[in-house]
Amino acid sequence: MLVKTFGSAISGIKATVITIEVDVSQGINFCIVGLPDSAVKESQQRIDSALRTNQFKMPGRKVTINMAPADIRKEGSAYDLPIAVGILAASEQIVVEDLERFMIMGELGLDGTVHPVKGILPIAINAQREGFKCMIVPTANAREAAVVEGLEVYGVQHLKEVTDFLTGTRPIEPVKVDIDNEFYRQTCNYEVDFSDVKGQENVKRALEVAAAGGHNIILIGPPGAGKTMLAKRIPTILPPLTLEESLETTKIHSVAGKIGQNTSLITIRPFRSPHHTISDVALVGGGTFPQPGEISLAHNGVLFLDELPEFKRTVLEVMRQPLEDRIVSVSRAKFSVEYPASFMLVASMNPCPCGYYNHPEKECLCSPGIVQKYLNRISGPLLDRIDIHLEVVPVPFSKLSENLSTETSASIRQRVTEARKIQDNRFKDQKGIHCNAQMNSKLLRKYCVLDQTCQQMLKNAMEKLGLSARAYDRILKVSRTIADLDRSEVIKPAHLAEAIQYRSLDREGWAG
Repeated sequence: MLVKTFGSAISGIKATVITIEVDVSQGINFCIVGLPDSAVKESQQRIDSALRTNQFKMPGRKVTINMAPADIRKEGSAYDLPIAVGILAASEQIVVEDLERFMIMGELGLDGTVHPVKGILPIAINAQREGFKCMIVPTANAREAAVVEGLEVYGVQHLKEVTDFLTGTRPIEPVKVDIDNEFYRQTCNYEVDFSDVKGQENVKRALEVAAAGGHNIILIGPPGAGKTMLAKRIPTILPPLTLEESLETTKIHSVAGKIGQNTSLITIRPFRSPHHTISDVALVGGGTFPQPGEISLAHNGVLFLDELPEFKRTVLEVMRQPLEDRIVSVSRAKFSVEYPASFMLVASMNPCPCGYYNHPEKECLCSPGIVQKYLNRISGPLLDRIDIHLEVVPVPFSKLSENLSTETSASIRQRVTEARKIQDNRFKDQKGIHCNAQMNSKLLRKYCVLDQTCQQMLKNAMEKLGLSARAYDRILKVSRTIADLDRSEVIKPAHLAEAIQYRSLDREGWAG
């Protein structure tokens, strides 16, 4: 007897429906075809034990399983449950009339327990798009899948539950998720706040500008100046995630297996802080069986690279293309996948190996030329993609001991959100451009027009401060963002002057 069940395969963050055809006929054999990997082939042993434990049996006949389309590689253990259901139906151990309505995914334990799997959200979205009405998934994945409207999601913990439900002997209530409660009420629920930071008003202002325009930023300062503390609070001043952004971010984390059990949606912007020993594959994604890297896990959020010069040169260089294109393409001989990577880069570093170059109190112990050599670990092309360079100085005791209340993240976030709305309206006809940091040369000429006074100011600054040519475009983009925060349609001298001071590393003689 031939029976069809349905599962799904993940490529990048996109899902494809897999038809699992199970045929039980005369003979003695067990065969899985359709480009299965080792984990899929090993499902025979798991399914055999799970069936016997639950008073079923593996048919003592020829069992042929075809997973179509046969040219797509099937990976992982998530096909255990649909294959087991197909075997039971094809051998007439259970009778199911409307099996084609169900998308089924789950890994089986030897006792029939259904274990959670990766990538449930993109699978559920695709299932709804392909016309499936119901979905059977592990209980731990049920809330994640239930955010998809128009799809009844049933969470199960055991194979026996599945067979009883499909045969109508045990009803299961579909899982319901209140999107209003799960998403809209938790979009700004952060554990840290800018009100925790004492002093550093100039740095807070620079971070507000960076957040408002989506600009990459690097913080340079001695140990203990507060660089990491400030960086961790940047997501709290970014605009709240939209539902579309939340779904896309959750899809990436779901594919990577980073979603917590019984979690439905990621409601706050990601903050990823990889260690400087990370490999280039772990950072950008890939591997034998490609998985999203840290820059994709930071999609719609912040990627924080602490102690930037300590990262391997090759690791930093592979970020150059994703920073421009905001997408990562992983190509292999037989296939290629793409992962979104639209993130805000925040980096920090000491000014020299000992950490005290330009320190107001402590003396730098580095020999001549060492400071420049240390800075040269960061290549020019990478530095070219960082709009704001900012020196962070230590906070004096008088500031640390003050009990004065400082501005909260919520009030800063409100200004940032208003500036982003101006940019959304400005770039509504530009595909793939959402903030000032993404402007190309054509848009710069259109939206960053300087009057005679501003042109003279910028010329003087570049000559007197020794600013490089690559600083020119960056200054224009940042000044446009400052003007947006000021709700000004034109760039004024004050806006330009503030943008110029955010290019510390471009100044000649900065490192001796």
